[in-house]
Amino acid sequence: MIWLTWRQHRKQALFTLVALGVLAAIMVPTGLAMHAKYDSLGLAACRASLGSASMIVQTDAAANCESLGHQFQRQFQDMVFVAVLFVVLPVLVGVFFGAPLVAREVEQGTHRLVWTQGVSRLQWALAKFGLVGAVTVVLAAGYALGVSWWFQPLVSASTGRLTYISFDVQGFVPIAYTLFALALGIFAGTYWRKVLPAMAIALAGFAAVRVAIEVLARPRYLPARTLTFSPSGQQTPNPASGDWVMSEGVRNAAGEMVLPDARIGPCPPGGCGGGPGPGEAGPGAYNWVQYQPGDRFWLFQGIETGIFVLLAAALVFFALRRLRTIA
Repeated sequence: MIWLTWRQHRKQALFTLVALGVLAAIMVPTGLAMHAKYDSLGLAACRASLGSASMIVQTDAAANCESLGHQFQRQFQDMVFVAVLFVVLPVLVGVFFGAPLVAREVEQGTHRLVWTQGVSRLQWALAKFGLVGAVTVVLAAGYALGVSWWFQPLVSASTGRLTYISFDVQGFVPIAYTLFALALGIFAGTYWRKVLPAMAIALAGFAAVRVAIEVLARPRYLPARTLTFSPSGQQTPNPASGDWVMSEGVRNAAGEMVLPDARIGPCPPGGCGGGPGPGEAGPGAYNWVQYQPGDRFWLFQGIETGIFVLLAAALVFFALRRLRTIA
């Protein structure tokens, strides 16, 4: 069965290796350029000097470090669009590997030949799912390591690894996304017995689940923290902390939000209590920030990886049950 599975999917494997080669041809030179520029600007030492605390004292060194970060982002801002491509790559595994795995066999009727040659449905499924799944894990692990290395300077120079897109292509969670996409494609192929509908269901289902987890669940894995600081003080959020700012604004002395998505300060000696702009906040106004600390990155990665691995296991289980009823 392993040899037969390899014979059936060797073209897909070859196309995948070619695609990964093209991807590496893009990642390696651009990644080396970003790492070289990051080091030449001295951003690593600069941001290390700021530490990981959420708040720091505003100094010229901190302002210069933030300015260098903005300079790096402006030069490589187009690379963010490449990162978006990396976000959608896992779903292609589900669409082009998972969905046809069963659906093509059923659509063409070749499954009957195998099941009448002394190979049980369970053996057939475990051989196909196991081999394709193992190859997927190996390739996804290599992909995750490569993209993490490529994206590291952009993440370090910006808002940290917990933000959208950055989180999705860093660490080990891309492996879980890929396994989930594969399992969803297999599951879709057992219920919709034609390849194209199964591919469409895999694509739509993956997008729906990913968006739901990312928008609704991820911000609530742990309770968010809040910061408040005076516009006239010397404290400011640390740009090197990696904190994920979920919401911010200016509140008046009564605690009411008066300037959403804004931050005021430092104020002149006379304060922020009059005039247009920040003065609209009134006397006693303060900055308010709701955030997830940057040091929760690996914990959030573990939680989200667990969610998608469990979903993948459940989908494979139901796909195996469904195989029993396929004529």
